[in-house]
Amino acid sequence: MKAGTKISQLHGRGKPVFSFEFFPPKTDEGARALMATVADLEEALDPDFVSVTYGAGGSTRDRTVEVVTKIQEELGTTTMAHLTCVGSTEGEIAQVVDRLVGKGIENILALRGDPPKLAEGVEGAAFVPVPGGFSHATELAGFLKSRWNVDIGGACYPEGHVESTSLADDLKWTKFKVEQGAGFLITQLFFDNQDYFAFVARARQAGISVPIVPGIMPITNVAQIERFTKMCGAKIPHELAARLRRAAHDPAHVMATGIEHAIKQCRRLLEGGAPGLHFYTVNKSHATRSILAAVRRD
Repeated sequence: MKAGTKISQLHGRGKPVFSFEFFPPKTDEGARALMATVADLEEALDPDFVSVTYGAGGSTRDRTVEVVTKIQEELGTTTMAHLTCVGSTEGEIAQVVDRLVGKGIENILALRGDPPKLAEGVEGAAFVPVPGGFSHATELAGFLKSRWNVDIGGACYPEGHVESTSLADDLKWTKFKVEQGAGFLITQLFFDNQDYFAFVARARQAGISVPIVPGIMPITNVAQIERFTKMCGAKIPHELAARLRRAAHDPAHVMATGIEHAIKQCRRLLEGGAPGLHFYTVNKSHATRSILAAVRRD
């Protein structure tokens, strides 16, 4: 896909939109390894776009800008930069967006972001905005729409956001996010397709018409996926959890189990009308490459 394409232009072409998510490395060595991973997936699978997550402040934030720019310029792949409200004032966020737009980045995923203490493993940590900052992704989406000509994406939660009081409350805020400027939504990871299809049905009934893309996390490590699901409130179906427990001491068996489940999950999502697939790669190519290659052979 030509670099610099807006993601809204990718949907509605009559074929699924496939994308990969990476997180910015902390070291120069990690940056080289990431570029090799992205290049491997780009050459083998030709994704429609790739996204890069965002850390608040300092070198991590700068790395996001550097990585999305480098991928788009050197590999010719359309990129989307994640942007969060964590630790930044409105002015600081504006500076980051100006840098992104100045480097030709036309797609931004607007997120509130996790409370820093939650990322450190503190359960129940509350999000506290900095003075002059934003409290919600809806505010960030509206800010982006008011000042820049960029495509804005938003997150959504098939099983409900971990902080929501109910599915109805969660859906209310999702709709408001779209009204504020989000032109497409990408779901939190999930493993039961019924959760996705039920969410899409509720969203359509509520008047949300933008593409709702399922987010897929290939399971490659049992402890890792248990940590991720605990943080975000997602569940692992009982049968899959039992299979993973039996395979827990055999990394190759865990990966094979995760890949098998994801292939079936992805096939059924596309058969059910999902507009594409967004893979949370955890900066590794093997599982994602195996899954998408199998799905595309169908």
